Amino acid sequence: MRVVAEGLDPVRIGFLRAVLVDAGIEAVILDSATASLGLGVVPARLVVRDEDEVQARRILDDADG
Repeated sequence: MRVVAEGLDPVRIGFLRAVLVDAGIEAVILDSATASLGLGVVPARLVVRDEDEVQARRILDDADG
């Protein structure tokens, strides 16, 4: 699994996951419960399979504009 995005905003990470899933890429959010506590200590991480990393990064670059 490869991390393709991380952050403390669970809404943004959820949006990015939805973008990847809509594109047919399986994506999982790790540490979302810890990130949503708002302590700013552990960011949520969005991960994809190793073989999907390059395509996922391209898609996320387009989504971020």
